[in-house]
Order: sequence, then structure tokens, then C-alpha cells
Amino acid sequence: MTPQPPSPQPPFPHPKIGIRPIIDGRRRGVRESLEDQTMAMAERVAALYSAELRHPDGTPIECVIADSTIGRVPEAQAAAEKFRREGVGLTLSVTPCWCYGTETIDMDRTMPHAIWGFNGSERPGAVYLAAALAGHAQLGIPAFGIYGEHVQDADDETIPDAVRTQLLDYARAGLAVATMKGRSYLAMGGVSMGIAGSVVKDEFWSKYLGMRNEYIDMSEFDRRVREGIYDPDEYEKARSWIRENLTQGEDFNPAEDQMTAQHDDWWDYCTKMTLIGRDLMVGNPRLAELGFGEEALGHGALASGFQGQRQWTDGMPNGDVMETVLNTQFDWNGPRPPHIMATENDALNGASMLFNHLLTNKAQLFSDVRTYWSPEAVERVTGHRLEGRASGGIIDLRNSGSTTLDGTFAATVDGEPGIKHWWDLTEDDQAAMLGATTFHPANVGYFRGGGFSTHFRSAGEVPVTMCRVNLVDGLGPVMQIAEGWTVELPDEVATTIEARTDRAWPTTWFVPNLTGEGALTSVYDVMNAWGANHGAISHGHIGAQLITLCAMLRIPVNMHNVAPDQVFRPKAWLSFGTQDAEGADFRACATFGPLYG
Repeated sequence: MTPQPPSPQPPFPHPKIGIRPIIDGRRRGVRESLEDQTMAMAERVAALYSAELRHPDGTPIECVIADSTIGRVPEAQAAAEKFRREGVGLTLSVTPCWCYGTETIDMDRTMPHAIWGFNGSERPGAVYLAAALAGHAQLGIPAFGIYGEHVQDADDETIPDAVRTQLLDYARAGLAVATMKGRSYLAMGGVSMGIAGSVVKDEFWSKYLGMRNEYIDMSEFDRRVREGIYDPDEYEKARSWIRENLTQGEDFNPAEDQMTAQHDDWWDYCTKMTLIGRDLMVGNPRLAELGFGEEALGHGALASGFQGQRQWTDGMPNGDVMETVLNTQFDWNGPRPPHIMATENDALNGASMLFNHLLTNKAQLFSDVRTYWSPEAVERVTGHRLEGRASGGIIDLRNSGSTTLDGTFAATVDGEPGIKHWWDLTEDDQAAMLGATTFHPANVGYFRGGGFSTHFRSAGEVPVTMCRVNLVDGLGPVMQIAEGWTVELPDEVATTIEARTDRAWPTTWFVPNLTGEGALTSVYDVMNAWGANHGAISHGHIGAQLITLCAMLRIPVNMHNVAPDQVFRPKAWLSFGTQDAEGADFRACATFGPLYG
């Protein structure tokens, strides 16, 4: 199908990648002999980035190449000025030769930097790489070093696979950093049920992510409903689409607690909440046409969270339909980028979802890290013995009523279940996700005001990564990462387990990849070591990219199962120890401090 225009987005420019071709400054033969080779390196990387990378709205990224090769300070300054004018958010320096270290490096402390030194024996590109990275470290501006393992000939224009991977991982993480800068997290409400993650800490968002925090009271939803501050034409379109496509499932409440007569009113209200939630985040020019100029602006929010429980849900329809639809990559207007919205205003899980989203350009699951089910417990309760990936037990990832429909993994990626980019979604993909999902009247024991909860079971054998940022007093933010796989259970087994909690909630069974060491020794150890009650789950194994992103932001990683040869951090991290990489990460992050701190 032809993708529909995305929903309104803030008028922020897309960050660009600045490419700096670095050259030996000696004239009268040396520099002249290297001009074509050096500029060709820059152009090859720009072509790679333009072909492989997109912004979350689907727009291909743009590269800005310095007007000339850079051999001395004035040329470095001229490139920096050009990059400032062009909106560059990260830089990559490339060189096949020796150059003058601190005279040519980028001195901006508030953006990521990397250097690709060509491994060729004719000219010492690796020597410049070492000198320039030493300069970066000495000045306190960490930079990533990229250097191929095998010597290439001077006229070899290929980019080795390992170099290509590092170039792309660096760029994805750097673009995530640049995209977050200056944007907002919108807290819709306050702290939900004493959940620490919904205590929004400005110093984390501002110093580590470069983002501001915006706040509204949840009563703003009801005010906008009562005063009609939403597009009435879009509401009719959305209401019709929701009632035609969101299948209402069984009411699992006891008969005396069922409120069937209110269901239609709930659907109306939940539809309006969905429109209002989006408008609060990103604005809506249509509201200005209706006379609501202030509300039309939105809050410039790249992510948000809705408190819900309990001050809202004790008397009003819950936010599960809103959260589900906004986090999903399509709606009544067709395919579009997801609007990242965290349940219970868990801002730290919202940040984790945002990291995943910006690295992948895909929708993210918000889940409770709810229960470890040992093989023995599953067999005792259901009579079923777990096998295969699940033989060591499973972790029940089940949010209390909502998550993205993309989390059904009903779309197919290269013939396998997964999450597509929104611009690749077909009508069949959308129908498959909707067909795998039912919306049940909410459990009134939890949600006295009613509403609906989203239920599906995620497809199995899907590679996923679960992560979570946690805050520790005196330490600051730390990141946990667990790559693994989803699994499926027989229907009667899944139903029995779901019924012990809530059959109306979305379910994902997760098995982490185990390393046999530390917190990754067993599935139980992963559950036991998890730092909070929520996790952000992304399609694909993206742990290495998360580690790179965290290093850029100076967030240490206290738990991961990424292979050592895939970990990519700034070269300066090795100065903090080479035998204990985890400890070195903590020491480096503490020494350099938050990116904007």
C-alpha cells in the first residue's frame, strides 16, 4: 500500500552526519598526492550512510562533507563552522595517511566523534588514528576508533565488513544522540503507585540526553474532551476505524462487576484520549484552525508517559487503548512512525524504549518483567514440560493492559515473524496484527473506571533485546541489556498461566541468551538481577548498538550478554583497564561525566 503521511511531528530539523576528510598538511607533493584518495574515502562513507540509514520518519539521512580536506587548524575550523550551519549532530573523520593530530580533530564536546584510519601500508593512516585518539583522550573528548584488521592496498575502495559494521553502529548511535538533543519527554501525570521510574529526574534527561522535561496533569485529557479540543473530523474517522478493526473480546470480570452498558461510551472516550495524547506530544495544526492556538503547539515530545493508575483509572477509562495505538506503527491514517508512550509514566522505561526506537526505527514493547517460571513450576501448574529454548525456564513479559500491536510479531521480516519498519508495512501486515489481538473490558479490580485492555500472545522464535535504564543514588544511570528469543507455549498451557494474572493483558514469553557467568548464568538469575519492574523490548539483537549509545551518553552498562568482539566503545575506555571491561566502563563514564553535564 502507499504509506499515508505521518501524524504531525515537531518542526525539528533532521540531524546530519558531518564527514571530515583528514590529510597530511605538507604541500609540494605529499598533500597533493593524497587529495583524491582522502576525499574518495569520505564520499564512500557518505554513500554508505545515505543508502543504509534513515531517520525515524523514513527520511534518508544526509551527510555533509567538509568543503576541502583538512590538514591544518583553519581548515578544521572552517569545517566546524559549516557543520554548525548545516545542523550536523555527529562527525566522522576519515584518513588514509599520517596527519597532524590535535590540529585536525573536532573539538566539540557535545556531540559524538569517530575516526576511521585506513589500514594501508603505503601511508600510516593507523599512526594518525592513534595520535588523534590520544589527543581526544587527553582533551577529555572521547572518540571511537575504527581500524580494519587486514592491510588494504592504497587503491582498494572496498569497506571491509567489520569496518562497515562499526561505521554503521557508530552512526546509528550518534544519530540517536543527536535526535534526542533539544527534544522533550512529556510526563502526563505524576508518579504511579510509588513506581520509582515515574519519578521524572530532570538531571538525567538534561545532563545525559540533552532533553527537557514537560509536565501536564491528567485532568488536561478530560478538559480537552469536555471542551472539544480535538479534530472532530479526525475523531469520526478514528472512531469508525477503531470500532471496525479493534475486536472486543470476552469480559473476564465477574458478572456482577460487568458494565456492558458503558462499553460504547468507553470506546468513544478512549478514541478521544488517543487523539489528545498524540496532540499533546507533537501538536496538531488543525487545532489552531479550530481556535485552540495554544493547544495546537503540543510539547515537542519525542517520548511521553501516562500515569493512569490510580488517580485516573479509579474513576476514568484507562489509557490502554491510547498507549497501544500510539505505540503501534499504523492507525486510521495508515502506516506512520510510532509515538513512544510509557505505561504508568515510567520515564526510565520510556527512555529505554526511546533508545531502542532510535537505533532501529521500529516500534517497541513496554512490558512488566513479571514472573520467572521455572520448568518445575510450569510442569506443576500445567502438566507441561518446557523444552527447547524454554527448557531452562521463561520470563513472563506482560504489561498490565497495553503494548504495541507490532509486538504480536504478526508481520513478516524476510519470511520470519518480527517488526517491520513502518514504511514497509502492508495492509496484510496490519490485518494480521489486528487479527491476532482482542480488546477486553478492563479488570475493574485494577481499573475501577473501566476501559479496555489489549491482549495477544507474541509469536515465538523472534530475536529480541530487553533493556532498562535504572537510576542509583550516588552512581547515576546504569543500563541492563539481555538479548534473547521469544517462545510460544501450547494454548492450554498459556491460558492457565495467563489466568493466574490476567487473561486480558498482552503476553510475551522471553528466554535470554545465557553466558554461564554472573547475572546471565541462568534465566532465574536474569530475572533476579533485573533492576526494576519494567523492561523495553526491541525486535532484533541490538545489544551492541545499545552499548555504543550508552558509551556516547556516559551511561555504564552493568549487565549484558553481548559477545566481547561486538562491543564498540571509545578508544579511551581501554585506558581505564583492559582486563575488566565492565569496571573500565564504569570508571570511564564517571571520569568523563554525562555528555551535557
